[in-house]
Amino acid sequence: MDLTTLERLPLWIGGKAVAANTTRYGDVTNPATGEVIRHVPFASAADVDRAVQAAREALPAWRSAPSLRRARVLMRFRELLDAHRKDLSRLITQEHGKTLVDAEGEVTRGMEVVEFAMGIPHLQKGEHSENVGTGVDAYSIRQPVGVCVGITPFNFPAMVPMWMFPVALACGNTFVLKPSERDPTTALRLAELLQEAGLPDGVFNVVHGDREAVDALLVHPDVKAISFVGSTPIARHVYETGTQHGKRVQALGGAKNHAIVMPDADLPFAVEAIVGAGYGSAGERCMAIATVVAVGEVGDRLVAALAERARRVSTGNGTTDVEMGPVITRAARERIVGLIDRGCEEGARIVVDGRRIRVAGHENGFFVGPTLFDRVEPGHTIYREEIFGPVLGVVRVDSLEEAIALVNRNPYANGVALFTRSGHAARRFQEEIEVGMVGINVPIPVPMAFYSFGGWRSSLFGDLHVHGMDGVRFYTRGKAVTARWPDDGSAAPGFHMPLMG
Repeated sequence: MDLTTLERLPLWIGGKAVAANTTRYGDVTNPATGEVIRHVPFASAADVDRAVQAAREALPAWRSAPSLRRARVLMRFRELLDAHRKDLSRLITQEHGKTLVDAEGEVTRGMEVVEFAMGIPHLQKGEHSENVGTGVDAYSIRQPVGVCVGITPFNFPAMVPMWMFPVALACGNTFVLKPSERDPTTALRLAELLQEAGLPDGVFNVVHGDREAVDALLVHPDVKAISFVGSTPIARHVYETGTQHGKRVQALGGAKNHAIVMPDADLPFAVEAIVGAGYGSAGERCMAIATVVAVGEVGDRLVAALAERARRVSTGNGTTDVEMGPVITRAARERIVGLIDRGCEEGARIVVDGRRIRVAGHENGFFVGPTLFDRVEPGHTIYREEIFGPVLGVVRVDSLEEAIALVNRNPYANGVALFTRSGHAARRFQEEIEVGMVGINVPIPVPMAFYSFGGWRSSLFGDLHVHGMDGVRFYTRGKAVTARWPDDGSAAPGFHMPLMG
């Protein structure tokens, strides 16, 4: 199936592409040109039920398959991802707008989770204790939860789904993916590659849609676990609705990530790192740096260096040799520009203004240039709200203590970074900061696949983070077994509390 030539995208249910039972469709645009390139169906509740039932029917055989057999499907899937890495990257760039280099990096980070999940025969091992009582053994096992759902955002159409479904599938679950309707085609391509890798029909399904599809998944009686990544208001809705209907839910919300720069920091290194973390992927990353906290006398030098580097960021069509592409939609561009306007109105000093950028030959594209504010205050809208665009704001404080307090007061707590040469400052920082993912001279501290990704406070609803061992725990249920094999004639337990020993 040539997905790039389809006018209307299909759903993927039961191992094949099927038409949606709907009259509602949305536009999928190329952000660099502004043109509509295909249409995405908004699945109905009936479509959602078809996908869930396909997953439910496929569950018994898949969960009973040996874990090594499931792992081998993922091994073949990983090889196919590698072989099609550049094709996937081009598809991501076409619908999202990020540069090809960035898109290829996204695919690579998703593959790392597949590689982690390939070790499921080891990761699902339980514990065993012999002779906890006379002739009694105890052991634990972890079993799949059932039909699982992933609801994923536009900013990583390959990586974030692969944070979820490889671990879920490896653990013996079946899966329904609801990708973002803004860049949905990558999810269908992943479904094709899974089928080519030997995944049985119905084990992995894709439904497109808006809130109607999401809400149908949240309340469906056959769905057992839901993983979500997106904005905080929707994350809260997903968590509350899902848990009220008896689901296991992990819902990752928004972010307002800080980078603290100490006076002793390697300034050229810190500036290059912060500019890449703030403006890379046009700032459309949940781990993007949005706020730079300048400590003490470094403020003026830092702002001047950031401004000089921001003005040199090359912006254009992500398929060309540029550092930054467009934002995802016209509405996103208008929102970002409106927030920049608001920052100026509220008294922050705009140092680099990206509102009027024009890219030759792409006048209808959704471009916002690198933007830098200085003298941002915690009460300013551009500090409080997640902008999700290429906008950096500098807040000035007098000490590391004040910087830590500033970060800890923020309602979001996804990621944070410290730039310093001081081991003492770094150790104090990692000890006192109340944020889920911490970087020391690392601007985007996204954990490797064998650790888990997730924030604190309003950046996470639920107890478990995604991928890593938290992912294995989320997609399995623990069971403790106590077993005795008595000889004939041995005494059975009486009416008293059973005791071991």
